[in-house]
Amino acid sequence: MKNRKAAMTQREIRVGIVGANAQKSWASVSHVPAINGLPGLKLAAVATSTEQSAREAAKVFGADRWFSDPFAMIANDEIDIITISVKVPAHRELVLAALEAGKAVYCEAPLGRTIAETEEMARAVGSLHTAIGLQGRLNPAARRATQLISSGKIGRPLNARIVSTTTGFGPELPSSYDYFNKTLSGANLLTISAGHTLDLVEAVAGEIVEVDARTEILWPTIKLTDMNEESVRETPDHVAVLGKTQSGVVFTADISGGVAPEDARFSCEIRGSKGWLSLTSDHVYGFQAGDLKLTLSSPLVKPEETAVSGGFMDAAINVGEVYAHLVRDFQTGTYNTPGFEHALHNARLIGAVRRAAERGQRQRIEGFDEATVRVNS
Repeated sequence: MKNRKAAMTQREIRVGIVGANAQKSWASVSHVPAINGLPGLKLAAVATSTEQSAREAAKVFGADRWFSDPFAMIANDEIDIITISVKVPAHRELVLAALEAGKAVYCEAPLGRTIAETEEMARAVGSLHTAIGLQGRLNPAARRATQLISSGKIGRPLNARIVSTTTGFGPELPSSYDYFNKTLSGANLLTISAGHTLDLVEAVAGEIVEVDARTEILWPTIKLTDMNEESVRETPDHVAVLGKTQSGVVFTADISGGVAPEDARFSCEIRGSKGWLSLTSDHVYGFQAGDLKLTLSSPLVKPEETAVSGGFMDAAINVGEVYAHLVRDFQTGTYNTPGFEHALHNARLIGAVRRAAERGQRQRIEGFDEATVRVNS
């Protein structure tokens, strides 16, 4: 293993992507431009579900090799990092195979369908490098916000208000995304959008130590647009979290799906005893998919430039930061990139939010008139 790591510091690190379909895929708009735009990385191979799509992806993306069997790519000695960019139910088998083969692994979030699956993969890491797709925290604006708060720029941080909306998880979906509606898939607004949102809260305001929550299904019946059929939504499309961080910041987070593209937005406003700062984004996929803008109540030195750009509405920016961190870890022998242990922490946090929502005592308002509102106790 030492010889392999030493060799990687002296040449381009070779990445193989599982799920890099050229027609339509998250990998095509984020991972591929990120890898191709970063020095020290090379897109060595792609794997998709069919020979035709794999050949096409290799040609379009400029990969050296293509595979219709992802496990054959994982076993190939010419690949250093395996990127897993497929549906969540397929993560476990692919990740464990890659780790068994001694490969570094970059997996999209959430890592597993359940906390138990995530724990299993985290235990299997050993000394290998891993990265989890909670990339929003690595955006340069988010990292600068973290530095400003920790240095006391806004004084003692007091409270935060977060609004996080996305076009996904709405009343209409293609049938290929119907798995987002099903509990057993492990991929839904709570595990994806709320997972990313609360991870950024922890990045800038400190570890979350208390949560209360409410979840709702606002669109219980979903139209599958390409089949003229309907599906029943089993997972929340709205999440409201009230919490507190270790640093004492009290926060509220409203996380919603199903908004129009022009209404998709993210805002995180943190108020301190001596000022405030905000992070904003309007990417239709959610803030984790694009750049963030930092605003401060006092003069601000511009954050450092992103490592790469490109992709759909700059979807490669934050993914590129993950790869840039991985390259540095390989070169220095460090483990600073958020990996599978971080994924496990996030899964446990989302589990706590889910439990808080399930056990919440919702009190109905009765006796309403123009003058008074009485809540039953």
